[in-house]
Amino acid sequence: MEAAVEVKNLHVSYYGKEVIRDISFSFSTGKLIGIIGPNGAGKSTLMKAILGLIPKDNGEVTILGKPVNKERKNIAYVPQRSHLDWDFPINVRDTVLLGTYPRLGVIQRPGKKEKLWAKQCLERVGMADFEKQQIGQLSGGQQQRVFLARALAQQAEIFFLDEPFVGIDVASERTIVQILKKLRDEGKTVLVVHHDLSKVEEYFDDLILMNKELIQSGPVQKVFSPELMTKAYQANFPILDKMGVGV
Repeated sequence: MEAAVEVKNLHVSYYGKEVIRDISFSFSTGKLIGIIGPNGAGKSTLMKAILGLIPKDNGEVTILGKPVNKERKNIAYVPQRSHLDWDFPINVRDTVLLGTYPRLGVIQRPGKKEKLWAKQCLERVGMADFEKQQIGQLSGGQQQRVFLARALAQQAEIFFLDEPFVGIDVASERTIVQILKKLRDEGKTVLVVHHDLSKVEEYFDDLILMNKELIQSGPVQKVFSPELMTKAYQANFPILDKMGVGV
């Protein structure tokens, strides 16, 4: 089976300082994958390098068996909320409509079909009643739902989300997780940079555990063990032993 995401020997440096080194993994389609590791481990850097948003020193990345630039239409990306300009004068509906552009022609603009689809995506995340509001007027959880709706509007096969649960309410987190699991069940592949270790077993099928280099990747039951977590975080995790994780 063709890999949804495959990374081979990926190295990335900032200003001559190595940030991530020799990362390799491969995942098939229909997976919900968490990227975990301590602060400064290079999780967001890994995601950006996979997407080609930052240059890599060396290594190879393929999406659905092809170079990333050949599969842009099939890739949706939700960046960290802190990296977005919430003062930009755009409303909720038009934000989601931006997700339809990758599948339009060069000079095409969204028509009735795309506007209906955008509304359906907003309904899916529970934000249809807010379509005329400026995005900066929304709460953190509402903003994250809108940008997930924009990703859904792309009709992508691979979804990348960078820290989607930071600073949002419990209801929004629950809604987003349900949507991500449904995407997985539909055969999509979802990668999420994540920091809350208490939710790892509940949320994900597979994990990428890293601290500048890959510690381990694969099923949660294999990766989320006291030994590997201690190696990655350089700290003991007695709570994992009490939970029976890795036993």
